[in-house]
Amino acid sequence: MLLSAELALPDRAALVFFILTLPACAWVALSDLRHMKIRNAAVLTLAATFLLVGPFVLPLGVYLWQIVQGFIMLGIGFVLNMARAMGAGDAKFLAAAAPFVAQPDAYAVLVLLSLMLLSAVAVHRTARRIPFLTRLAPHWESWQARKFPMGLGLGPTLSLYLALSAFA
Repeated sequence: MLLSAELALPDRAALVFFILTLPACAWVALSDLRHMKIRNAAVLTLAATFLLVGPFVLPLGVYLWQIVQGFIMLGIGFVLNMARAMGAGDAKFLAAAAPFVAQPDAYAVLVLLSLMLLSAVAVHRTARRIPFLTRLAPHWESWQARKFPMGLGLGPTLSLYLALSAFA
């Protein structure tokens, strides 16, 4: 079951991370919708948040291991980007988001990511066919793009995971 067991990220850490990363996650989603790009500044904001706050809310060993997770995801993202399976911004976001995920929660987060991406695709593809909605944001590049703005699923996935960890 996706969340049948308690998530491993400590409640206090999850709450602090949720509050501090929510603006960056929203920025990632909105930027990808508008420009089909995840800005480096948003990715660096996420990474800096973990690096600066993590030592105060996590045990040192956990903190260091979660940084290693970020580097592992950066390598995987680099390979996927080289294979043209993922955009560079998406890969960098995943690397910056990975440290926020407790290792025992990785499977749950992958399931959550799958559900969020499927939902985001369905909502985005439906919304861009509704003239009233496209007129509200006429200059969004994602309305005409053949590719999907993955930030629309990536940012909310991290926020939802942290919220579930903090409040569930």
